[in-house]
Amino acid sequence: QIIHADAFISTLPASYPAGCLILYGFLALLSLVTVCGNLLVIISVFYFKQLHTPTNTLILSLAVADLLVGMVIFPLSLFFPLSSCMYNVSLFCKIRDSFDTLLSICSIMHLCCISVDRYYAVCRPLTYRSKINGHVVVVMISVSWSVSVLIAVSVVTTRSNDDECKDMCFVDVVMANFVGPIVSFYLPVVIMLCIYLKIFLVAQKQARSIQSIKSGATASKMERKATKTLAIVLGVLFCWSPFFLFLTFQPLGNNLVPVPVIETVTWLGLSNSTLNPFIYAFFLHLVQRTFLKFKFQTKCLEFIDL
Repeated sequence: QIIHADAFISTLPASYPAGCLILYGFLALLSLVTVCGNLLVIISVFYFKQLHTPTNTLILSLAVADLLVGMVIFPLSLFFPLSSCMYNVSLFCKIRDSFDTLLSICSIMHLCCISVDRYYAVCRPLTYRSKINGHVVVVMISVSWSVSVLIAVSVVTTRSNDDECKDMCFVDVVMANFVGPIVSFYLPVVIMLCIYLKIFLVAQKQARSIQSIKSGATASKMERKATKTLAIVLGVLFCWSPFFLFLTFQPLGNNLVPVPVIETVTWLGLSNSTLNPFIYAFFLHLVQRTFLKFKFQTKCLEFIDL
């Protein structure tokens, strides 16, 4: 399937009206929020020793991946959007695609690992410390980054075969469009759905049991845990499903996809890196405690200086 450059370029906007400037401003703000949120999580875990736990180590590694998304992928997507590289096989586009694939998949893999950690914490609390220890967490993090690197390298190598094309070509490769999404998204999402469904049911059951013998405060806490579990799954599905469905089924069609559609599904997926600090760190009261302690220490230093 060969796509001529003229047909693709004609779909790009010829100018940047006020609406586009507002949109780019919003996307730049989204990038800033992503960087600041994940940077705060990283500083929190590094600075406070009491936060050096297996769960927070996973969250730290996730924050590193999401921070790089905000620092590398967001700016590249602003100035060199995915739609401009989709039918282009230049070296820059290959590098951009490899970073995009590496960091996005790494973030998703970490979410899957965190779901396993939460399963043992909620459903198997007595065996949690023996099952989820420092060694296991290191293995989880290593596998997440390694698989992401392998898939990113495969994207670059499959695209390198297109240099022989005389025009800009669309790469219809089974590995890139079907096997890749299955390994990097569909399989982790199925695992997450099964695990979080189990966590949701256990949390609901615990809430009902506690409500029958204790005050409603503890039961309410378990109900919030169940609701948060549901929000995590829905958040990941909402952000990434459109992008991977597009990536899987777009090669089967013969028509060009409008640029706004490509960019919308891309930015919707990337926005998951913006939400992760709020879902995993802020909801765990990690950053609130850090911020309060930092604020208290700052006030003490100001008082001493006086």
